[in-house]
Amino acid sequence: MQRLKFSRSATVLITLALTLTGCSSRPYTVVAFDPATLLERAHVQKQGDVTVSTLLPCGKSTRIILMSCCCPHSNSANRFFSRFAGQYRKRFESKGFEPSQKHLLEGLTKAGFEAANILEIGSGVGHLHQTMLERGAASAVGIDLASKMIEEARHWATERQLQDKVRYVEGDFMDIADDFSKADVTVLDKVVCCYPDAKGLVNASLAKTNRVYALTYPRDRWFVRLMMGSMALFMKIIRSDFRPYVHSPLMIENWISESGFVKDYQNTNMVWLTQVYVRPAI
Repeated sequence: MQRLKFSRSATVLITLALTLTGCSSRPYTVVAFDPATLLERAHVQKQGDVTVSTLLPCGKSTRIILMSCCCPHSNSANRFFSRFAGQYRKRFESKGFEPSQKHLLEGLTKAGFEAANILEIGSGVGHLHQTMLERGAASAVGIDLASKMIEEARHWATERQLQDKVRYVEGDFMDIADDFSKADVTVLDKVVCCYPDAKGLVNASLAKTNRVYALTYPRDRWFVRLMMGSMALFMKIIRSDFRPYVHSPLMIENWISESGFVKDYQNTNMVWLTQVYVRPAI
């Protein structure tokens, strides 16, 4: 493996490629390059690595492999959401579920989660899956990027005497998905909008789902895009790499349907679209 010192032109191309793939352009780590035939485009490989192919001034083609281009996004999401962990828990304790979460729980109840194993990605302070445990689910795994969210969830599980039924993992699901067994029910509440690679997230989480797949994500409306765009601008101003995204509901539905799931429930409010899918029994 060889290390490469970039020329200015190569740096510009790399930055452009990372931007086009939805990842932060700084920082990135070059782990390898190898002489290859001439290639003319940049693309994203399966594991989120970005391959940039360019023609060097000497006339040789170089393939540059950059690993974990979205780490700055994940690290910024950790810092951003950790700031609000305590407030999230207090809000749930005083006001209960948000309207979209009431929709999500309604759809999950319709699909059924009695004695089910739950996987919640982006589990926050744990109120949703802990409520499902109190209502009959057998066990749960909660995964979240934000360390403070995990901390609050563990404390709350202990207070609700659920600590023996739930396990918490801090990290990016996309990096650690292989560490988990399949669950009966997978839940993503306002998580798809936090990932630049929606297809990768949806497909990876579907691969860990046996029966019920439930998610809430932004509606594709001009005012929702304006709101998310304003938030993205704010995050840029404060020099955070975290960005919110509005992904196509049609594409998301297609990815889920292609995995053999059928829509069982749908509801909306002004901003959020909630859907629950089930895999038909064979």
